[in-house]
Amino acid sequence: MSEEKIRILVADDEKAIRDGCQRVLSSRGYEILLAENGSAAINVLASEIVDILLLDLKMPVMSGEEVLEIVRERYPTMPVIIITGHGTVDTAVECMKKGAYDFITKPFQVDPFLITVRRAADKRRLEGQTKRLREESEKNLYDLRLEKSRLRTIVQCMGNGVMVCNRKMEMVLHNPALMQMMEIQGEMQDPCSIREIVGDGTLCETLQKMLNTPGADEVVIQETAAGKKVLRAISAPLLGPERSVVGAVTVLEDITPFKQLDQMKNDFVHMVAHELRSPLVSIRQLNSVILQGLAGPLGEKQEDFINRGNRKIDGLLTLINDLLDVAKIEAGQYIQRKVPIRIEHMLGEIVALMEPRAREHRVDLSFTFKDMIPIQADPKSLEEIFNNLITNAINYSPDGGKVNVAAAGHGEYVQILVEDTGVGIDPVELPKIFDKFYRVKHPKTRQVTGTGLGLAIVKGAVEAHHGSIDVESAPGKGTTFRILLPAVSEPVNNH
Repeated sequence: MSEEKIRILVADDEKAIRDGCQRVLSSRGYEILLAENGSAAINVLASEIVDILLLDLKMPVMSGEEVLEIVRERYPTMPVIIITGHGTVDTAVECMKKGAYDFITKPFQVDPFLITVRRAADKRRLEGQTKRLREESEKNLYDLRLEKSRLRTIVQCMGNGVMVCNRKMEMVLHNPALMQMMEIQGEMQDPCSIREIVGDGTLCETLQKMLNTPGADEVVIQETAAGKKVLRAISAPLLGPERSVVGAVTVLEDITPFKQLDQMKNDFVHMVAHELRSPLVSIRQLNSVILQGLAGPLGEKQEDFINRGNRKIDGLLTLINDLLDVAKIEAGQYIQRKVPIRIEHMLGEIVALMEPRAREHRVDLSFTFKDMIPIQADPKSLEEIFNNLITNAINYSPDGGKVNVAAAGHGEYVQILVEDTGVGIDPVELPKIFDKFYRVKHPKTRQVTGTGLGLAIVKGAVEAHHGSIDVESAPGKGTTFRILLPAVSEPVNNH
């Protein structure tokens, strides 16, 4: 059907009728084709696109009834309007029973004639729109089926396990890798309860919480167990209309080999650290005996050499202890015990102990606090955090300057700032300072020794307390470390 104009074929053996129809309809925006008999009408229909047929019943060569029969067979959706005289009204009615759209009688008035044609044109347009919508719908359904087939093929071929659940916690899609990871034998029909597949209640609770949270869009990563395997589960909600949660998808990755490798590394670190630390401590003790003169008198040069050796031994012991701390942090065993403490007392003691070092570096060390509230923490690990940060602040202020430690309560958190006016950190190096074995390079601090593990331990320890640490710095102006630690509400009697 033409999108711009409705094309009407007028088939009538009377030239006056043909010309009259053409004149009236052309002025209304219709495109008109003419045929003087039934055979000519069939030929026009075969060669031209026609939307509506105005068909006279009584024509030579081929009658209108014969044309109607052919049109119904070849062009079943085309509206056919019968043109008939008063004497053939009954025949016209019979034609409508055979599929004609409507009829008009000769001589006809213009307005009823145009109304009949307009209805037929509207019908034709609606049928055309319906056909296009149906074709688009079929194409969309085909594309949807094709996309679904592709998605299923991708999911089936993935090496990671995939499971999709609905709001009822029923699994509606899974792949063979999931069956293998969960050690499930035989076929498993969808849908089935997620709880029957996943033995870990924590993962089920995560999925249930996700399904019950309107508009949830958070991706949750956690570890789960499947027999002797350790799996990493990455879960995300499936959102429907208006961001409603209609289900959840979980991708499972077998990380057992990585866990085993990590355990081997930790075992190796512990073994090496123990095998190194024991003889180093013994050598350190023997050197102390010699320095005390218990093995005989020492010359000034001999005493200097032994002191140098002790300093190297102390550096190695510090490295070993740092390696052990990193291994504990990575294994999640760094925090031994958490107790409610008042952090301002601990910070005051640490600052007091650091004052001799600060005076040695001509650094003005100060401590302030306000609105303090207790926190739940491991005192030993907190001491290591603050010792490390304050020591770094003093060491990296080689030309004197100021180091200020400030603590303050902020709602559900306690904020601790360690600020210095030292050499600062280049913006390029800032993202790397918490990496293991990374040390900031600056010409003025070459004499500062260290393992490069201190800030990595600080970050790991802070995060083990469910806190956060960030840093701001400008070269030549100084550095500020900010720590946020969660507070507790119960009263604390801590010294």
